[in-house]
Amino acid sequence: MSGGLLINWRIAKPVQSGFGDPQFLYNGVNMRKLATIIFFLWGINALLCASHLFTVSDVPWDDGKALQIEWKVPADTIYLQKADSLGAWTTIYAGSQSSYRDTDLNPDLVYNYRLLVPRPAFQDSMAFMAKAKPREQWFYLHKLSYLLILLAVSLAVLYYVHGARRGKDYFIRRISGLDSMDEAIGRATEKGKPILFVPGISDLDDIQTIASLTILSHLAQKAAEYDTALIVPCRFSMVLSASREVVKEAYLKAGKPDSYREDRIFYLTDDQFGYVAGIDGIMVREQPAANFFLGSFYAESLILAETGFSTGAIQTSGTAQASQLPFFVVSCDYTLIGEELFAASAYLSRDPQQLGSLKGHDFGKLLVIVFIILGVIMEIAGWHGFKAFFEGAAQ
Repeated sequence: MSGGLLINWRIAKPVQSGFGDPQFLYNGVNMRKLATIIFFLWGINALLCASHLFTVSDVPWDDGKALQIEWKVPADTIYLQKADSLGAWTTIYAGSQSSYRDTDLNPDLVYNYRLLVPRPAFQDSMAFMAKAKPREQWFYLHKLSYLLILLAVSLAVLYYVHGARRGKDYFIRRISGLDSMDEAIGRATEKGKPILFVPGISDLDDIQTIASLTILSHLAQKAAEYDTALIVPCRFSMVLSASREVVKEAYLKAGKPDSYREDRIFYLTDDQFGYVAGIDGIMVREQPAANFFLGSFYAESLILAETGFSTGAIQTSGTAQASQLPFFVVSCDYTLIGEELFAASAYLSRDPQQLGSLKGHDFGKLLVIVFIILGVIMEIAGWHGFKAFFEGAAQ
């Protein structure tokens, strides 16, 4: 036959080998071994083909909680299943797509998957098996946008701190609530009445409490210079200790350590409304000329402000709790709104490091505003890459 392979179909005869079992030979070739080799090679080929049809791989540059599953099977509908810890299979996807990303996994654990492809003509299904282990990486590439923004803001802070130390005067808009501090202290001095300072109702782990203590330091120093009594009731022991240290240091800076009275900075109670009731009693009995409510406040904000208003005191409030700001705005003379409370320390002290930090954070806010505007423009124009770059950081 031309153009083909000529095979001599002769019957192989069994030959007795030296080991006592018959060997089927054809032209000196052991047919049993040949068949074994052919089936072995066929199995390897089937495995290689299956490995290309259905693959499970670790998602690169991530936190080790996702696996990428892909398949190349021409089918209208496929069923992707995952084995649980007991070996039971659960369908996690059914559809016609060619890939699936399994998330919320545990790093360094092996996960087994099975792909079922229905064959209606044969009334059965083909099954493909694969497994993989997600691994946590040192660097999460999808959070690259966070890193770039952090570097930009950090460099801005360093730049502004360096400029402030060299004597550059940075503009900070006027905060009337802090400018009125001298007026409130002067009024209390003229009347011979004390000043009441409430550092909020939260513990020392709240950043608002820390911000209020920085204002307390400046207020205590002014009160020491004018020999005006300062009352600071505290709700928690940690806030009590910190307040005493802050006020004591302020009196030392003013050169009047003997005027410091530790008993005027005292503990009331941990109970929220019990603490508020105690402060109301102090305002009614002592009749302070100036009240300062600075820190974290909740439902008690209006109770405090109304009682202070009834005594005729000058009231300055400040909190980052947006839900309580309307009550303070209505019932107090001056109110520090949101981040004004955190900017107070730099505003009062004019310290170069704090000024530089404040200006650096303002640069960060400006950068975010610019990114938002650019994102809107690019989405309108149909360029979605910019949005996707920042969306990955939130995953």
